[in-house]
Amino acid sequence: MSEGLVVAVTGAGQGIGLAVARRFAERGARVVVSDIDADRCRHAAQQIGALAVPGDVTRAEDCAALVQQAVAAGGRLDVMVCNAGIMQLKPLLELDGADWDRMLGVNVKGCFLTLQAAARQMLQQAPLAAGRPAGKIVTMASIAGRSGAGPIAAVIPHYRASKAAVLSLTQSAAIAFAPRLTVNAICPGLVESEMWRGMDRAWGALQGLQEGQVWQQRIAGIPLGRPQRPEDVADVATFLAAPESDYMTGQALNVDGGLMMN
Repeated sequence: MSEGLVVAVTGAGQGIGLAVARRFAERGARVVVSDIDADRCRHAAQQIGALAVPGDVTRAEDCAALVQQAVAAGGRLDVMVCNAGIMQLKPLLELDGADWDRMLGVNVKGCFLTLQAAARQMLQQAPLAAGRPAGKIVTMASIAGRSGAGPIAAVIPHYRASKAAVLSLTQSAAIAFAPRLTVNAICPGLVESEMWRGMDRAWGALQGLQEGQVWQQRIAGIPLGRPQRPEDVADVATFLAAPESDYMTGQALNVDGGLMMN
């Protein structure tokens, strides 16, 4: 159960982030949502009854402000979901330094700064309950950060590198903050979202395919027979905040319908 938890979610204006924030709110948590798009952030907060704190995860001061406002509203910070991220499709030889810097800036530096700000607060507060951690951090990686990834790997090398770095950062943080905090990652697969709709259009254009064809090709191989919904990720995020996952840290959970098995 999430009742009474104080939860902050970055990149919560749409997609997975909004689904995660909504699921926590439905289960009784006090939720703080953050997004770089201030209007989208406020609209999301209104939808689910949360507090809106617009901000840029690549700015340490914005990450600190998110934590401070969560604590001001709820007295502590129990869960941080480091979800904010971007995507770009571009062949490896066409990438430039700006593409690389932007991708790793948001997806890796943003995760690091958010995680760090949350941990500084959590390490100084009392445990969630006797014998429990003082806080929980959930990062959002991707199965793209794992080995392979198929033909799409050729056009998302910087995205794949960023998500592999998130997995490594998650493990380092889990070691650094144990036993006081748990830090775990979620690796989504093919999620029906605006991000994947954009990927479908971009990759289809590169391959000379019509809109929707790339998506259909990709989801055809999912063992569980359907594309992933943002809510599938949200349910795992709430599990990682629950007592049932207290003995898990440094783990990366594939939530992908069976695309990647290990």
